Amino acid sequence: MNKVLIITVAVIVLIAAAGAWLWTPDLSRQRLESAYLRAPSDMIEVAGAQLHVRADGPESAPAVILIHGFGSSLHTWEGWAQGLQSQFQVIRFDLPGSGLSPPDPTGRYDDARAFELLDGLMAYYGLEQASLVGNSVGGRIAWSYAAEHPDRVARLVLVAPDGFASTGFEYDQAPEVGAVTNIMRFILPRFLVRMNLVQSFGDPERLEDQTVQRYYDLLRAPGARQALIARMEQTILRDPRPRLPTITAPTLLVWGEKDGLIPVANAQDYLGLLPDARLETFEDLGHLPQEEAPERSLPPVKAFLSADPDAA
Repeated sequence: MNKVLIITVAVIVLIAAAGAWLWTPDLSRQRLESAYLRAPSDMIEVAGAQLHVRADGPESAPAVILIHGFGSSLHTWEGWAQGLQSQFQVIRFDLPGSGLSPPDPTGRYDDARAFELLDGLMAYYGLEQASLVGNSVGGRIAWSYAAEHPDRVARLVLVAPDGFASTGFEYDQAPEVGAVTNIMRFILPRFLVRMNLVQSFGDPERLEDQTVQRYYDLLRAPGARQALIARMEQTILRDPRPRLPTITAPTLLVWGEKDGLIPVANAQDYLGLLPDARLETFEDLGHLPQEEAPERSLPPVKAFLSADPDAA
């Protein structure tokens, strides 16, 4: 065997060994549900999709619907949900293909499909109107829904919302999803999940190991990674400037000044366009204030949601 052939075979063997070591298979639903599903009744059918939902608080109280961000789950709201449920009917859910919600059988992950799910969720709970709280992508879904359905949204809380064009996301065109991202379907090292989460915290020391493990586990739900990529491929931003001024719901913007994903400077774009909005910032927090410091970030949100709608 000549030297070139020996080296080639050795390289192939090393690549195969590395692939086998990094291979990240899905976890079974049984395993995930035993760890992250509170009760079987939390799985419901809405608009033709199975959704993982948690509803807490008095059914007669004003409703608040919490919408998580990209790659996250309803667990991101745990601290806020606990703090709100004595006063509100708090409904949080996993978007299809996120958390414990299976991929959407329609194959659609665009904002219009999210609106269908919100309509279906409100119908399921018999709600004519609710306040919406959204983080990142969930923030974009929340404010876009409020622009489309102003009569259905009482108040808006936007936590570092997505929506304006940025690198890789231009208006009216789908982003390019590279080969490296597609590899995530098969290879997803835990350290990579941690690296991405660290960017979302103002202080990495606040990122607990159990939080990393939860994100890592739920990203390995059957079909979750394919759905995540599909959501990215189907994200077509529309220029928010004509739509934001049409929103009638009073709006609270919540932002960590150490947000490494969507900078707090973006808040000024929203404040300049929303008719009734104010900003609450936290100098030491990042992209996920509801997870990083729920006890500090919740009070202004709770006060805003509790405000008398007839007050000046």
